[in-house]
Amino acid sequence: MQIRSDQDKDISIRYSITGVGADQPPNEVFNIDPVLGKMFVTKPLDREHRSSYHLRAHAVDMNGNQVENPIDLYIFVIDMNDNRPEFKNQVYNGSVDEGSKPGTYVMHVSAFDHDDNTTANGMVRYRILSQTPHSPIPNMFTINSETGDIVTVAAGLDREKVSQYTIIVQATDMEGNLNFGLSNTATAIITVTDINDNPPMLTSRTFSGEVPENRVDLVVANLTVIDADQPHSPNWNAIYRIISGDPNGHFTIRTDPVSNDGMVTVVKPVDFEMNRAFMLTVVVSNQAHLASGIQSSLQSTAGVTISVQDVNEPPYFPTNPKHIRFEEGVPAGTSLTTFSASDPDRLQMQQTIRYSKLNDPADWLSINRTNGQVVTTAMLDRESIYVNNNIYEATFLATDNGSPAASGTGTLQIYLIDINDNPPALIPRESQICERVNKNVHGVNITAADADTEPNAGPFVFELPNFPASIRRNWTISRISGDYARLGLRYQIYLEPGVYEVPVIVSDSGNPPRSNRSVIKVKVCPCDEHGDCTTLGAVAAAGLGTGAIISILICIIILLSMVLLFVVWIKRREKERHTKQLLIDPEDDVRDNILKYDEEGGGEEDQDYDLSQLQQPDSLEHIISKPPGVRRVDERPIIPESQYPIRPVVPHPGDIGDFIHEGLRAADNDPTAPPYDSLLVFDYEGSGSTAGSVSSLNSSSTGDQDYDYLNDWGPRFKKLADMYGGGDDD
Repeated sequence: MQIRSDQDKDISIRYSITGVGADQPPNEVFNIDPVLGKMFVTKPLDREHRSSYHLRAHAVDMNGNQVENPIDLYIFVIDMNDNRPEFKNQVYNGSVDEGSKPGTYVMHVSAFDHDDNTTANGMVRYRILSQTPHSPIPNMFTINSETGDIVTVAAGLDREKVSQYTIIVQATDMEGNLNFGLSNTATAIITVTDINDNPPMLTSRTFSGEVPENRVDLVVANLTVIDADQPHSPNWNAIYRIISGDPNGHFTIRTDPVSNDGMVTVVKPVDFEMNRAFMLTVVVSNQAHLASGIQSSLQSTAGVTISVQDVNEPPYFPTNPKHIRFEEGVPAGTSLTTFSASDPDRLQMQQTIRYSKLNDPADWLSINRTNGQVVTTAMLDRESIYVNNNIYEATFLATDNGSPAASGTGTLQIYLIDINDNPPALIPRESQICERVNKNVHGVNITAADADTEPNAGPFVFELPNFPASIRRNWTISRISGDYARLGLRYQIYLEPGVYEVPVIVSDSGNPPRSNRSVIKVKVCPCDEHGDCTTLGAVAAAGLGTGAIISILICIIILLSMVLLFVVWIKRREKERHTKQLLIDPEDDVRDNILKYDEEGGGEEDQDYDLSQLQQPDSLEHIISKPPGVRRVDERPIIPESQYPIRPVVPHPGDIGDFIHEGLRAADNDPTAPPYDSLLVFDYEGSGSTAGSVSSLNSSSTGDQDYDYLNDWGPRFKKLADMYGGGDDD
């Protein structure tokens, strides 16, 4: 374009432009010839980036003076079809129920074109390029060309045949003109969702199984079913029902969550004698209802035959527990009842039942092995510790002769009726009373205890015996109630403090009554004004006089004083021991540092020992005089030893080696004596031995010494004799 001022004929004018696209970013998009006023575009314009520009044109003279008012320039960028439609997603996911009618909405796809949508450049249209698979027809779906909504075109969607479709959708601008418009594609995945259009069908019209009687929670039959719907969904999950053949509810059918099979399970024991077989009618359905218009298949119903296996059932007691009533005290051998059992295996060969006792705590009963008659073996006692609330309970066992044998238990409860077989016992057995009767203290309240129950217990009758006469002369009994009486001293009777044994006759109310003569020990003692026995009086009542009591108290005081003085003396000695200083400095005190060990004595040079202690005495009288059988193992046996020469009484100091050699030879060659040499004591070394120490026997290496004598020392020294004896043989 070009701008021009009317004054350019008179003066020279210069033109310029300002604004966004000229002197403002983006700079130099537009340029103007300052002399001619022609405007130019210096860069490609992008409508999608900026669709319009607003500039201002200026005209000035050569001196820069404004000759015209600035004018506004509006530049609009004309759109061109330079952008393809773009889908928001490359893959779209949708779903539709199987069996949907034509026209059912499935999903929506959309594409956007950056070109001007008011022109054909930005007007997008949609179409379906392809459908995979083509079943049942190639065009099962259509798309709204303007909105992008995909709907079904034809019926026949069946998930069991085709569960998913893949559709290629194309979007084209220029209102869908394929010759001039630009296009783009996207993928639409349509999932066919399942509906319950396939009823479950049992694989057979009849099934069978068997169940042992008296068993529960056992699978007795397995029903298999097929269903074409989606596995592990409500349209596929099977539910089994028993509609007939089990009026008492012996069976139920549980569904296996993995295989969808029906597991017929017994939940209530069945009895072979009552039902040998069951004919069940079973129907199966889905967890979800069938779709509209779908009818249930005839194969959804089947018959199940369950046969019952007979097993050996244990005998049972018809009345269990069985209650009987008997008086206690019946003698041994009394027949109480017949406790018999019945065998439920009535359809088998008749079985024999044998009875035995299972639990009889007091061992009072026995049962006849064949007929179950219960007989007492001891007297029944209601007051026994084995009777609880007047009932004695025993348990018996009934066993049949089946294979394998079965047994049942029964309980017999015997209610023992009380008889008056226990006399009453006086309570208490000891008490105390004041030596003088006054108005406030009347005596001792007594009662009785009876192991029997009413009417064989209270009320009780308390009486004093006629003999000895002193009892009724000094004591009296007055009735308080049916179970209580009061024992007291007669008025103006004085008794010395002490313990008195008062016999009392107690009788119960049985028919005939039982009586018991009991003794109550009454302690008579001086009392205070409140009627309580004083401490001094209690001691006096124990049978001690006043002088004895005073003596006892004095002894106690003396004993306590001695204990106190002893404690004070111990404390004082302890204190003195801690405060007393040592006579020497503690650092110089070596009493705890010097330990005395066993003294071994002097050496060979400073000791003189009598070697005769190591030799056997010539006289054996001290051995022969011992009684037979009394000997020590370290003594020489009493046998003649003529083969050895008699040693001199006083040994020579230099003979210690010979002495040892002879002792060893004697021990090795003596077949009747134990090795008593092992107990000999060789701790006398002698003094000034010319032979030196014993070690010198084997310390010489000069060859001067002759070791042939080792052959005479016995088998223990044979090895040494072979090594050192023989002289030049080595």
